[in-house]
Amino acid sequence: MNPLVPPGVYTPQEDTDLLAEALSEEPLPPGAELLDVGTGSGALALQAARHGLRVTAVDVSRRAVWAARINARLSGLRVRILRGNLFDPVRDQTFDVILANPPYVPAPDGNPEPRGTARAWDAGHDGRLVLDRICREAPALLRPGGVLLIVHSALSGPERTLTLLRAAGLKASMTRRRRIAFGPVLRERQGWLRERGLLSATEDKEELVVVRAELPV
Repeated sequence: MNPLVPPGVYTPQEDTDLLAEALSEEPLPPGAELLDVGTGSGALALQAARHGLRVTAVDVSRRAVWAARINARLSGLRVRILRGNLFDPVRDQTFDVILANPPYVPAPDGNPEPRGTARAWDAGHDGRLVLDRICREAPALLRPGGVLLIVHSALSGPERTLTLLRAAGLKASMTRRRRIAFGPVLRERQGWLRERGLLSATEDKEELVVVRAELPV
């Protein structure tokens, strides 16, 4: 069943699919605990719940939380869905897996607090407004042997993601890559991205990457 996605909530796209593929390769026992941070419509949280995981999902958007709860109910799946800013609602907990599909598109105005629908993709001048916070804060919520899976654009500095996670003591690598056609936001911003040197004059596709980071036992 396709999830209900009301206006203002991120519609699952290629990045969602790529992260879902990465999750499917993790050898997780039934009952493992998973956190889906920035859940949006709850698509990834519901996939995890279908595989027998105990799932907590968080989003800062009231509309996204409402949509995820409705989708969980319609699917007949048990998912704990909380409203809050990133990890704030679960600071006292740890997880076997953390999923993150954060906003990661560089924004010309570098707005530190994007509003409305743009909150699902705008991520500051370098695309790392939320990514850096995840890299700093997620390791403390992982259990020994726990795994963090993050998807984002190559435009947003995956090498910095690796550097920050390794500095926090995790074993990190890029495990998946996929080139996709520009969506509406990148088509609109491609001139600015070329001026910044983030895109070449002929480049017409965006590369998505999944970073996998594991906390040693």
